[in-house]
Order: sequence, then structure tokens, then C-alpha cells
Amino acid sequence: MRIAQTALLALLVVSVPALAQHNEERGSAAPEFKAHQAPPARGPKAYQGTPKPVDPQRNYADKEGHPNAPHVDGKQWVGHDTGRDDVRFHLDQPWVHGHFTGGFGPGHVWRLAGGGPGRFGFNGFFFSVAPAEIGYCDGWFWDRDSIVIYEDPDHEGYYLAYNTRLGTYVHVMYMGQ
Repeated sequence: MRIAQTALLALLVVSVPALAQHNEERGSAAPEFKAHQAPPARGPKAYQGTPKPVDPQRNYADKEGHPNAPHVDGKQWVGHDTGRDDVRFHLDQPWVHGHFTGGFGPGHVWRLAGGGPGRFGFNGFFFSVAPAEIGYCDGWFWDRDSIVIYEDPDHEGYYLAYNTRLGTYVHVMYMGQ
């Protein structure tokens, strides 16, 4: 009996570091952006000034340690600067599935309940990521991440889905209930 207890204790001591490493690896394919503490109080303002040209190879890492994806740094929505005429977010029929009515901003944090960029949902609401931004959500956990939805003042038919774990956001279209 004593030998079995000693063997079990030795196995436990050896496996704890391996378990800790496993949990770290499960965290995310993308590193977490720690510059934020809470979801932004509000979404971006309508873009003013000369829009940046659309560059499919754009690097959004504006500072060391920031993600190469649209993100929020303090009150600045990094990457939301291409203006109203960005062809990537043009819809011939905006709001074809209606408007999202579940609530906007940090008072409404939603937990993803499955799916993927093409169609994901929470609390009976469904969305789709804009095709041009699918690559910016490859580190999202579609079955458990928390997101906040904001209205997009520049792109009719789209909302912004902010991932609270990663500090990044993507344009999303409401697909209905």
C-alpha cells in the first residue's frame, strides 16, 4: 500500500507542470492583448478626415505588443479609419435580416454559444463576420468567448463585435433570430 501511495505522489508531482503547460497552450492561437481593462464605453465615432486606403496587407500592430488585427487601444478604435466608402463593407441590401435589438455596449456582454465566422450566435441572435475580416478572428473561441456588440457609424448594415478576451474586433452582419 505504501509503495502505491509513493508512486501516485511521484506521478502527481511529475504531471502538474505538464497540466499547467497544457492549459497555457489551450489559451489561444493568438496572444491576448492586455492594453484594455474592460470593454470600451462606446463604439467608434463616425470617421472624419481623409480615409486610409484599403490595404489587404495592413499591419494593425501600431505599438509593440499590440495585435495585428483591428483592436481598441484605450478609446481609440485602431483600424476603423477607412471611411464610409470602404468597398469591403458595402452591402446592396443592408439590414436584410433586420436590426439587432439585444443591446449595445459594455452593459451587454454576450457569451458565444457556437458556430464560426460564417455564422455564430448567442442568446438566440445570429451574426456573420464580414468576409474581409475572417482572418482577424482566427483566435476566437466560438463556444465561450465573451463579446460586446457596438453600432458601426460608418458601414451601413454592419455592427462591430469586440472580443473582451483578445481586445480585438471585427465587422459583423446581423443574421436574425
